[in-house]
Amino acid sequence: MSVFQFLKSKSFFIQVAIAIVGLLVFIFALKYWLGYSTNHDQKIQVPNLHKMSLENVEQKLKELNLDFIVIDSASYNPDYPKKSVIEQSPESGDFVKEKRKIYLTLNPSKYRDVTIPDLNGRTKRQATSHLRSIGFNIGTNPVSVRDIGKDVVRGLRYKGKILNQGDKLPLNSIVDLVLGDGEGN
Repeated sequence: MSVFQFLKSKSFFIQVAIAIVGLLVFIFALKYWLGYSTNHDQKIQVPNLHKMSLENVEQKLKELNLDFIVIDSASYNPDYPKKSVIEQSPESGDFVKEKRKIYLTLNPSKYRDVTIPDLNGRTKRQATSHLRSIGFNIGTNPVSVRDIGKDVVRGLRYKGKILNQGDKLPLNSIVDLVLGDGEGN
């Protein structure tokens, strides 16, 4: 029997029909099994976890049969309690299935520490710009010392204490400049 005659034969059409029926049965069985194993019709609404402590988050998500992962600590935000949730993904109000992981970003307990740079001999404008760029605030009343250079930085202070290069202060600290008065020799 040649190939062309086989393609016209009754047994070929029976084999094709069996293959099509088998494929359809497999697709419907797979669809049913996936719907069952992935909890297709299940919906759990994600609660609002903002400003909640980690202990409260754990209790709340355990009640809903959800898990969580802390992915990061963001920059300190004084509007939120320490070690509380700042961001969550998926957002509150979204619908998820059971055992879904909620990704959390926490508020650190304080601002991060920043190292004091060497600004001795720089102008007031340069020092102010540099300190602001690394996250410090500049005091409004600079201290003047007798020096030949006018408005040249001769030191830094924090709450009256002299700062040295390499010291660390929390971000957003108010640093006072010690500036030359331009009247020294």
